[in-house]
Amino acid sequence: MANQEDIASSLMRTPLYQLGVEIKARFTSFGGWEMPVQFTGISREHEAVRNAAGMFDISHMGKFTLHGKDLIPQLQRLVPSDLNRLQPSEAQYTVLLNPQGGVIDDIIVYYQGEDTTGLQWVLIIVNAATTTKDKAWLLQHLDLDEVQFQDLSPEKALIAVQGPKAIQYLQPFVQEDLQPIKAFGHLTATVLGKPGFIARTGYTGEDGFEVMVDPEVGVELWQNLYNAGVIPCGLGARDTLRLEAAMALYGQDIDDTTTPLEAGLGWLVHLDTKGDFIGREVLVQQKAAGVERRLVGLQTSGRNIARHGYQVLSAGQVVGEVTSGTISPTLGYPVALAYVPSNLAAVGQQLEVEIRRKAYPAVVVKRPFYRSKNRATN
Repeated sequence: MANQEDIASSLMRTPLYQLGVEIKARFTSFGGWEMPVQFTGISREHEAVRNAAGMFDISHMGKFTLHGKDLIPQLQRLVPSDLNRLQPSEAQYTVLLNPQGGVIDDIIVYYQGEDTTGLQWVLIIVNAATTTKDKAWLLQHLDLDEVQFQDLSPEKALIAVQGPKAIQYLQPFVQEDLQPIKAFGHLTATVLGKPGFIARTGYTGEDGFEVMVDPEVGVELWQNLYNAGVIPCGLGARDTLRLEAAMALYGQDIDDTTTPLEAGLGWLVHLDTKGDFIGREVLVQQKAAGVERRLVGLQTSGRNIARHGYQVLSAGQVVGEVTSGTISPTLGYPVALAYVPSNLAAVGQQLEVEIRRKAYPAVVVKRPFYRSKNRATN
């Protein structure tokens, strides 16, 4: 049986791993990577992002660049969102779908426009644990005679700087003015005098930026931000922050058996403005007939935390399952996401969650649980 050292040695490490070791981060296994789960404590890191700024090493995420003459029309077939809406320097959060309408992964498509030869350029960021699967799916469905595909995942560092003061901490190290960038906007930038890519995106529910640079630049940027007072944050705070903002975690809240309509991601599905795409037929049927289950927000009382895998009850009968749950550091009470039948999904619906073999009251509430006043606008 493998011991902990054997397991750790088989995990991949990001270019910023050693910096985490030096400041005594606690590490965990995540999607095949050894990642910091916390540095100074989840509550402190969470609070830093909500009130000032925190930074996350997200270099483990998949990073693909694509270019080709008719790239956007090819990508249109793989997602339910209308990518024709994108202007250069705009991005779309969307999902890759299988023929059953299930979510292969949630991704962000960054459209960089056309070059002088008429080639369209796109950067796609995908989840770490699904990078290999996503790459295979894209290569299977794109015309590789027309599209050039490059996997930058092992070649680039990626740092998320998140929080209401993110811009004032990051700006000194970036040549270009960050202020005009809108939410989901992006640009090719000069970071510490070297080429980089910066997007006003993130996974915390706050304003902030994601910065992609060469590994040595990433190390230097992290050290500069740390010296300037930005709090390093791990996967623990990342999870509490995204859950307060009701952002889905792939593999828990969404997967290849859940459709975007079931998961409350109907705003990504543009049936009226685009043509055929993989999974369209299933979504058209669901739209017409209504979905049988929905992902809802739940609030429980006291310290009764509804965690992943716990059963949801109605009138003593099991009707659903919790996908994510925590006690909200910002709000001070437990919140959760769960799939329940559509007839039990209305806000205000009284339900119960089984916690340690006992049923505790839960109520369906609006999502997101927390909405920042500091978010940049599109």
